[in-house]
Amino acid sequence: QVQLVESGGGLVQAGGSLGLSCAASGTSFAFHSMGWYRQVGGKQRELVAQITGRDSTYYADSVKGRFTITKALAKNTVYLQMDSLEPDDTGVYYCSGYYVDTNRYYWGQGTQVTVSS
Repeated sequence: QVQLVESGGGLVQAGGSLGLSCAASGTSFAFHSMGWYRQVGGKQRELVAQITGRDSTYYADSVKGRFTITKALAKNTVYLQMDSLEPDDTGVYYCSGYYVDTNRYYWGQGTQVTVSS
């Protein structure tokens, strides 16, 4: 059974930094891509950053220049460095892993990030 476990969330003041990490277990196949999504309240989960096995990255406009996603996909591990945090960055951050062959996403349990003003 594939499981993704996030760590590193918490409470930080605006302007501060936090780092998130996510490690997958239960699979020996590298994900095609891994990413971080954010969910605020009952709103739809939104993609914040994504990275592929070929180091292609995507960032939401709201986090460009402040967040950095890196990976060790051979180990199915992904990291998100969040700098210059803003109150609007508050939310539950979910790690995802995607297998293109099966067109299937796997999700972590989520970690809370709260940025106080």
